[in-house]
Amino acid sequence: MTDFTTIAEAFSRTAERYDRFAEDHPHQARMRDKVYAHLTRHLAPGARILELNAGTGTDAVHLAHEGFRVHATDIAPGMLKRLRDKVDREGLRERISVQECSFTDLDRITGGPYDAVFSDLGGLNCIPDLTPIVRSLPRVLRPGGVVTWVLMPPVCLWELALILTGRVRLALRRLAPRGTRAHLEGLYFTVHYFTPPKVRRAFGAQYRLLEIEGLSVITPTAESKNLAKRHRTVYRALAWLDDRLAGVPPWRGWGDYFIISLRYEP
Repeated sequence: MTDFTTIAEAFSRTAERYDRFAEDHPHQARMRDKVYAHLTRHLAPGARILELNAGTGTDAVHLAHEGFRVHATDIAPGMLKRLRDKVDREGLRERISVQECSFTDLDRITGGPYDAVFSDLGGLNCIPDLTPIVRSLPRVLRPGGVVTWVLMPPVCLWELALILTGRVRLALRRLAPRGTRAHLEGLYFTVHYFTPPKVRRAFGAQYRLLEIEGLSVITPTAESKNLAKRHRTVYRALAWLDDRLAGVPPWRGWGDYFIISLRYEP
């Protein structure tokens, strides 16, 4: 059983550090830009987005500035405090609403139905089964609406390459059949990994697959901050190759993350 209380506390504790780490981080900025490009390919201008696991609001703020309306949700009070501060500081109250709510309680979501349900950078990897979340989506997603989720797969080429450095446990951590024990701010919880086919099966016949795209297939994982800054020529070459493999099976399922978009067609 997922311990959401522990997860909420862990991410509340790390909220400030999370934002600070993202500063001057060109690789993470590139990853987010790819997510935004993917998401907006499938949305009409001005669409209303329900964001799950909104964290400190980086995505919500960006999308609001692009003209979308975002209902940002999360369970970590520390994350939500920083999100609300950003909304106030940037004058986005008309475009971003905030609610403390778990993705397992979609019946509590206000303001729906929405044009899209979005979750970025592995927020949904905290549960072992996505099916209960999918079953709840019709409560918040209008017919014809889009689901775009960014999830961590069990195969990450960059992590597997760590075998060559002798860091075998880290290299193979995603392959544990019952998930991996994660450590954050002195607290422990389990992270689970999903293949694109498994996610597709969880959605069933009422959802039409639009696109699957790998995120950082050849480029480093999101934790890598220095390669893009210190070895720019190497990083640009990796990014060039990454862009060309991101949509090609099986590469698209072998990244740090993959992005999957589906349209709800009941």
